[in-house]
Amino acid sequence: MSQGRRYIGKRVKRKEDPRFITGRGLYVDDIKLPGMVYAAFLRASYAHARIKSIDTSKAEKMPGVVGVYTGEYFKDKVAPLTTAWALANADLKPVFWPVVAHDKVRFTGDIVAVVVAEDPYTAYDALEAIDVEYEPLPVVVDVEEAIKPGAPQLHDEAPGNIAFKWRFSGGESFDKVAEKADVLIKQRMVNQRLIPSAMETRGAVASFNRGLEELTLWVTSQNPHVHRLVLSGVLGLPEHKIRVIAPDVGGGFGSKIPVYPGEVIVSRLAMDLGVPVKWVETRRENFVGTIHGRDHVEYVEAAATRDGRLLGVRVKTLANMGAYLSTAAPGVPTILFGLMLQGPYKIESVDVEVLGVLTNTTPVDAYRGAGRPEATYILERVMDLVARKLGLDPAEVRRRNLIEEAPYTTVTGLVYDSGRYKEVFEKALQIAEYEKWREEQRKARQEGRLIGIGISSYIEMCGLAPSRIARATGFGLGLYESVTIRVHPTGKVSVYTGSHPHGQGEETSFAQIVAEELGVPVEDVEIIHGDTDETPFGLGTYGSRTTPVGGGAVALAARRIREKARKIAAALLEAREEDVVFSEGKFHVRGHPEKSVSFQEVALEAYLADKLPEGLEPGLEATTFYDPENFVFPYGTHVCIVEVDRDTWKPRILRYVAVDDAGVIINPMLAEGQVHGGVVQGIAQALFEYAVYDESGNLLTSGFNDYMIPTAKDLPNIESYFVETPSPHNPLGAKGIGETGTIASTPAVVNAVLDALAHLGVEHIDMPLTPHNIWKALKDKGVVK
Repeated sequence: MSQGRRYIGKRVKRKEDPRFITGRGLYVDDIKLPGMVYAAFLRASYAHARIKSIDTSKAEKMPGVVGVYTGEYFKDKVAPLTTAWALANADLKPVFWPVVAHDKVRFTGDIVAVVVAEDPYTAYDALEAIDVEYEPLPVVVDVEEAIKPGAPQLHDEAPGNIAFKWRFSGGESFDKVAEKADVLIKQRMVNQRLIPSAMETRGAVASFNRGLEELTLWVTSQNPHVHRLVLSGVLGLPEHKIRVIAPDVGGGFGSKIPVYPGEVIVSRLAMDLGVPVKWVETRRENFVGTIHGRDHVEYVEAAATRDGRLLGVRVKTLANMGAYLSTAAPGVPTILFGLMLQGPYKIESVDVEVLGVLTNTTPVDAYRGAGRPEATYILERVMDLVARKLGLDPAEVRRRNLIEEAPYTTVTGLVYDSGRYKEVFEKALQIAEYEKWREEQRKARQEGRLIGIGISSYIEMCGLAPSRIARATGFGLGLYESVTIRVHPTGKVSVYTGSHPHGQGEETSFAQIVAEELGVPVEDVEIIHGDTDETPFGLGTYGSRTTPVGGGAVALAARRIREKARKIAAALLEAREEDVVFSEGKFHVRGHPEKSVSFQEVALEAYLADKLPEGLEPGLEATTFYDPENFVFPYGTHVCIVEVDRDTWKPRILRYVAVDDAGVIINPMLAEGQVHGGVVQGIAQALFEYAVYDESGNLLTSGFNDYMIPTAKDLPNIESYFVETPSPHNPLGAKGIGETGTIASTPAVVNAVLDALAHLGVEHIDMPLTPHNIWKALKDKGVVK
């Protein structure tokens, strides 16, 4: 697809890497301002309790302490946080998150007091001098227990701990297709709670100019303009008086989308104290106070014919929302999950009910994939369960159900944009040598070895954008994206984007887009992002939207500039505009390539302005707000081969093959990096990671000693391949690649492990498939003692 292109499709090295590799990046923790003081938060000792009293007198008397502040101080100064995704037709309850608890605490991450001191060490020492008297209340952490009659209630506004109930059905009714079915599958599945664990914890530095009444906030954010808008409402400060700067961000994975209490607290205190206030989360705080992901219990029913055709799926989901509804939380287990339950298959019926359940745990929100991994996991497990039930090969069952190609309209109402699903599926099996591994598996079983092959065919809805659809679902804003491109007199280019990359590489890929459109060197393009005073209003980076939506805006703005430049070039060449051709950075008269002017010469003339066509304004820049007509739909097939050790029951991945169609690939090196990172996070869910609470609501996996994230030695070589079918829904033809690996890999790995154990009678094991969980499943089957 990159044939004839100078920059798009090329493996351009990341422009941002030199500053990261040499330690010259600028993160929130690097911000140091004159007179700055430091905040530390006292978090709840109980997961559920009434606050009877708080004695701060000892802490206030400690040398270096500026002040100690409780919920009583904040409750009339700032509004509580609320969700920005007020689901339509879901009876969403008004559950608010107080920035500092003043009556009750509902999880152990709740903040009950704030110390401000001259240095962070004094601030944290002073926390120990605060005496809080609690009245403990009953606790519920299990989502199935939370909805039972008599369960402890978290919010009076949400009876039965139900924050919302969302219902959706598409196609024929499930009961009708079940009547036609030869096989009915029923399976309870768990998508366990995960902790994002970015390299950089969250932080914020707030500075308030009392003369101008302007607040500047440096914050770890994936969407600085959204942060500014929400903070304006919570703080009661006009939006144009707030500047949000999100500098370099050390990973987010969704955890830096929400607006959190800490950011509001330091902003309010900076306004009140008149000095800059800084807070940077400890890793312990990060585990308990930053959002978690997933945490679904799914009751799945599937109807199929005897030849393996899947007729329909019905799913009831209990989605654990934690103690409060975070910024985008309600949309994740509903819109982003339920609408994807058809996957890449020709299913006649989809029926889904989701209960958003409140528990005394850390709130959840979007985590890489956000709803799409949960839907794919269900479908891909169902495919294998149907195959086992009918004695068919799992690959053959998928082959009989796959949509051949797109465009394709699903029973859930989505219109898949483009794709060759069966072709990509067969390519993945061929590259992975599927039949060879099946033969190897047969031989291994005769030797007592446990080899398994897992397949995952996925499709995802991403490039989150169409504003009319987003608003119709109850999302608080439209989901367009914006850019301003400014060409300087020397031909250098500055791009001010409303998107905000945090590791994906858009400083490189956006530069490649501009270089392709304007014919300038990539080195001459600078990408500016993350500062609300410099960039046009944008919705940020999540949902694999940055390239198709943000990059689409970049391409359109660059094309506007190129068309204006053509007019100027025509005047310089003394030719008609329609006779001027642009190629490889030069404008020339059609048929006379020797008669040309460079883009740089045109840029200079745009500012000299003495030879401009009559009526044409000087300067060379453009601003674009781009709102796509539809989502984009990356898809693909991943194949995983594992061997389970009979002595330790530890799975080892022998081979991992990923074949993905993400439309036009701007930079294959960046795309491969995104696939590799996503696959690693999916493997982590399948085999390693899970958040565990005790019955009192204490997070037991509260650090890396207890919460297992994989290291390089735990991971295989990941073989990544791409097929390109351009999306018609954006000017680049791109589809997004940031989440595909996570969506596809988890069921591929789980299916592989269970395939290795299938002949031993094991049908299903809930994640993570740790050695202990595998041993326990085999023990329950009487295979081991």
